[in-house]
Amino acid sequence: MASTAASALPDLWDRLIGTQPDPDLWVVVATAVAALAVVVPHGLWRVSRNAITIAHEGGHGLVALLTGRTLTGIRLHSDTSGLTVSRGKPYGIGMILTAASGYTAPPLLGLGGAALLGAGRITLLLWVATALLVTMLVMIRNAYGALTVILTGGTFLLVSWLTGPQVQAAFAYAVVWFLLLGGVRPAFELQAKRSRGGAGDSDADQLSRLTHVPAGLWLFLFHAVSLCSLIGGGRWLLGL
Repeated sequence: MASTAASALPDLWDRLIGTQPDPDLWVVVATAVAALAVVVPHGLWRVSRNAITIAHEGGHGLVALLTGRTLTGIRLHSDTSGLTVSRGKPYGIGMILTAASGYTAPPLLGLGGAALLGAGRITLLLWVATALLVTMLVMIRNAYGALTVILTGGTFLLVSWLTGPQVQAAFAYAVVWFLLLGGVRPAFELQAKRSRGGAGDSDADQLSRLTHVPAGLWLFLFHAVSLCSLIGGGRWLLGL
């Protein structure tokens, strides 16, 4: 029994850090189309946007911790909104980076995922995503948020353990395409709300108050990050 466990650990490590074969081009294109199909239609987007909200609020939480703030909790709501609360100085670079990390987190996570997939690290991507979701679950402070993260993390775990390389590859590419494509739409939605006089307490408006830089410029930054991530990540995924 001990020898079996000892031999399994190196195999597990080799699988984690090793490379896996790239899927056929048609799989890459098909997963891109599938991701687009759940991002563009409004009805499907109302459901799939929950995953973008997880990444958005997770970005706030991660950067808050990295900048020395105290993360007190994360809430995810059924209307796909969310709230991340941290303690620390209500001004300064830590607060600015924390506020700026929400809209930029999904596309940047997609870009990082595309880099891993471009290097053939499919298993590593799935395991890192699972680990991040488990870590985030600890900070969730409402039932709907916990259910959403558990279902998402459970999906990653099941795919990682119970499916073959081809299914894992298709799933990983679909997830990364979704982060890249889905990371573009929220900034346009925020822009539309602000044009109608809404979203007065959005991340862009909070950043404007923190930095005295117009909210429109922060919104431009969100657009630039998401679109550049989509272009760069898409090139990696397509092998360009």
